[in-house]
Amino acid sequence: MPISRTLSGLAIAATALATVAALAPAAQAADAATSAWGPHYAPGKAAKATGTLTATGEDHEVLPTADVVQISGKVYDNTRGPACGWAVFRITYRSGNNLPFRERWVRDCSYRTAQNFSFKYHDVYQVELKVCSERKAAKPSLNCLYAGTWKTLYLSK
Repeated sequence: MPISRTLSGLAIAATALATVAALAPAAQAADAATSAWGPHYAPGKAAKATGTLTATGEDHEVLPTADVVQISGKVYDNTRGPACGWAVFRITYRSGNNLPFRERWVRDCSYRTAQNFSFKYHDVYQVELKVCSERKAAKPSLNCLYAGTWKTLYLSK
């Protein structure tokens, strides 16, 4: 086989590999679903939360879950008094064949100055949000956690 044919074949193979490598990030980006959420308010608009949620790598093998969910945004305290604005997230995730949940909260106690947040979780089935306005504490009250309804930000399909 002449050397020019071998070099030509190598050039075609290199071009094909470069094309596949260039398309791989685009395929991963297409797999990511980003959506804006909010604004969601506490009763009386005493607190506000807004942000984005990005879910990547949905897997429907056993239980439908996203491989990674990135949640970011801002929570605002709209009161001048001693109350704080709370954004409380309930993240339902896959653990074996079960779907337990954990809570994550962000608190802002500065009047109309936003508290930024960003976090990610793996094997996520559902993300819900509740916005509350109540006193400063280490964690949200039972009233904040259990009264009212949760807003669904993400549900795996």
